[in-house]
Amino acid sequence: MKNIKRWYKENSGKLRLILTIISGICLLVSLIFQWTGHKDSIASFDPSWIAIVLCGVPIILGAMIGIVRDHDITADLLVSLALIGSLILKEWFAAGEVAFIMQIGSILEDFTSEKAKKGISKLVKLTPKKAHLLSKGKTLEIEADQVRLGDKLVVLAGESIPVDGIVLEGCTSVDQSSMTGESLPVEKNVGDSLMSGTINQNGVITMQAKETAENSSLQRMVKLAESADAQKAKIVRKANKWASWLVVISLTTAILAGTVIGCLHSDFWLGFTRAINVLVVFCPCAFVLATPTAISAGIGNASKHGVILRSGEGLERLAEANVAVFDKTGTLTKGKPKVIQVETKEGISEEELVRIAASGENFSHHPLAKAILEFNKKELYEVTDHKTVPGKGVRFRIGEKEYFIGKAKEEKDSIASVVGVYQGKNLLGTIFIQDTIKENAEEMLKELKELGVKSVLLTGDNEAAAKEAAEKLGLEEYRANCSPEEKMTFIKEREKKSDKIAMFGDGVNDSLALRSAYAGIAMGGIGSDVAIESADAVIVNDNLDVVPYLFRISRKTRSRIDINLTISMVINLVAVCLSIAGILNTVWGAVYHNVGSVAVVISASLLYFSEGKKKKAKAKAEKAIS
Repeated sequence: MKNIKRWYKENSGKLRLILTIISGICLLVSLIFQWTGHKDSIASFDPSWIAIVLCGVPIILGAMIGIVRDHDITADLLVSLALIGSLILKEWFAAGEVAFIMQIGSILEDFTSEKAKKGISKLVKLTPKKAHLLSKGKTLEIEADQVRLGDKLVVLAGESIPVDGIVLEGCTSVDQSSMTGESLPVEKNVGDSLMSGTINQNGVITMQAKETAENSSLQRMVKLAESADAQKAKIVRKANKWASWLVVISLTTAILAGTVIGCLHSDFWLGFTRAINVLVVFCPCAFVLATPTAISAGIGNASKHGVILRSGEGLERLAEANVAVFDKTGTLTKGKPKVIQVETKEGISEEELVRIAASGENFSHHPLAKAILEFNKKELYEVTDHKTVPGKGVRFRIGEKEYFIGKAKEEKDSIASVVGVYQGKNLLGTIFIQDTIKENAEEMLKELKELGVKSVLLTGDNEAAAKEAAEKLGLEEYRANCSPEEKMTFIKEREKKSDKIAMFGDGVNDSLALRSAYAGIAMGGIGSDVAIESADAVIVNDNLDVVPYLFRISRKTRSRIDINLTISMVINLVAVCLSIAGILNTVWGAVYHNVGSVAVVISASLLYFSEGKKKKAKAKAEKAIS
């Protein structure tokens, strides 16, 4: 029995498609017999009954479950009443056709959802199974989930990177298309980071594991993508609520129309027929099918461009956002700053100052910390009592001495980021670090302006550095010396003024701002727990060209939903009027209404294949990759 259930679960989609195709063939045969005047051939058994059983019974059962178990009035109830009414009128073809078209619409919806999730299944298949552990000069093959932090691994040409880590020895090209969407391999040298699931194309490398398989970038991406839910969108909930009301309205309209027409013509059967016609054409299929399909298609389209959306509601909020707030380091800049100058006070050398700073920053993932670590040439000290002070810096001990690394109280006019190294309250020296702005940042901000989105820069850098960055980027508004709490406060104050803010940050030190914003987008933060928990979306490949696209696809999705709902309302209204007037009979009423609903679903499904990017931006991105 368990095997049968498992088989059914695995093949239910294919089975439903086969049964629907059989139903369609039977309906076509029935229609041909009627049109060619061979009604006698189907007098004993109309092939439409096969469609009624195969497609209609699941709908009726769904309606009963909705009422009895969920206490919910759904579109299935209205379809079931229309189907039963058609059977009472002995309109076998109409009953089968109503059920058949509803199944077609449901299959289209599932098809779009599966397309949207297709990338997830590909990611699951990419999950590495094995790893080559380097231990005591020997290479041992182990399961990828047995890799521990700090393990040294050997990756051969053509193999998948088993876990996140860094290159210790060797150089190679890595195919990162599965994770970042980059069409060309990326060169990797000693010290460069590696993501699990990407492919080592040539050369043998030795790497060090920085994450376990469970916490790897690939697994985080899979979990985030699987959490994407079209049903979470506010507009979907509204559409479902409207659909419930439409069921009530359609039943009321059908009863009134049937009663009035029956009384006027003194013909109960005529009134009953017109009432059934109204039920058939008034089914709110478009509200139930088109909206979640459009959301699923929008999420799927975004995933093709390297954007993972957590929910349909996040997509909807992005469509409404009118202000984009950006963090600077790692978001608008390359996130690979370099130490350009070191100044010390008397009694300490530059090398010693950098060594102390690097020892304290060894546990930090901030780009400035990485710059100091790369600049240091000495062996690190053993650190104790390490504590991060959010928005301030880090406090730690080396032996009996307490140190603090954070913003320097001096050099406020420097255009670089200035890190001060303190022993107690005494400043030992300062380290000047400068990052470079991404080449496509200015063009991206221009595109946002064309879309009617205002851009603001929030940074923890000093006034001079923030002003210089804002001028280079063409930004009119910026805030300097911002702590995480101050970024959050700024966002809340702006939203009180009716602004709807989309916050773009690195997903680590911007977690408060990401949570507070109307929509939060983490840049390249797929490997961070904070990104998954705080953001509505993650731009995996950290490509700023995707930012305008994200606004365009979200607005396009919202627009397509509005258009589809309007079309469905017009179709319903016209069909009801024609049915009451007797122009549409049960059969043609079903065809008219349900074909219109399927067209709406197809319209929503086409969003999945929409390009969404400007040709100019796309060409520039491709050129940058090459």
